Amino acid sequence: MNNPRLAQRYAKSLVGLAIEMNQLEQVNNDMLYLKKIIKSSRDFVVMLESPVVPSGKKVKIISAVTEGNLSQLTDSFIKLLCSKNREPHLPGIINAFIEQYNEYKGIHTATLTTAAPVGEGVLNEFRTRILESTKVPHLNLETKVDEKLIGGFVLEMEGQLIDASILRDLNDIKKQFASNEYMHKLR
Repeated sequence: MNNPRLAQRYAKSLVGLAIEMNQLEQVNNDMLYLKKIIKSSRDFVVMLESPVVPSGKKVKIISAVTEGNLSQLTDSFIKLLCSKNREPHLPGIINAFIEQYNEYKGIHTATLTTAAPVGEGVLNEFRTRILESTKVPHLNLETKVDEKLIGGFVLEMEGQLIDASILRDLNDIKKQFASNEYMHKLR
């Protein structure tokens, strides 16, 4: 389920509590761990969203899946969500928490999409150039692979997009042919 306002409120409460209890890093690691679980298991998300599975059973399933890999604070937070029947919102709360954590720590996120996986050398070069041009203190560079790009890259950061892909170039050429720009130049 997607309810951004609810997710933001719960995430803000968890961030505040984690700061107060001096466990912000530990809770952030828990959220990253839970995000990996959610990303890798569609069945887990379906279970969270299912109205048929009772909340008590969901708590047991979550505990079995995480097997003591969560801090006491995160574990208690998840139990609270389940007791309030808010567990379907857990994926949104996790994303909101990570966003708020990054904002609190001054970490900026950029997404690099390429046609094929790139090595650490290329990632480090991108990271260096982004840090030099934007003057942000910390950068989290995420990578994606999209074979449709054919070549080049797409870089997205804070609402800005740099599309240096071959797919975009081909689409631009296709538009030029469709508008017959070349025919006017031949006459």
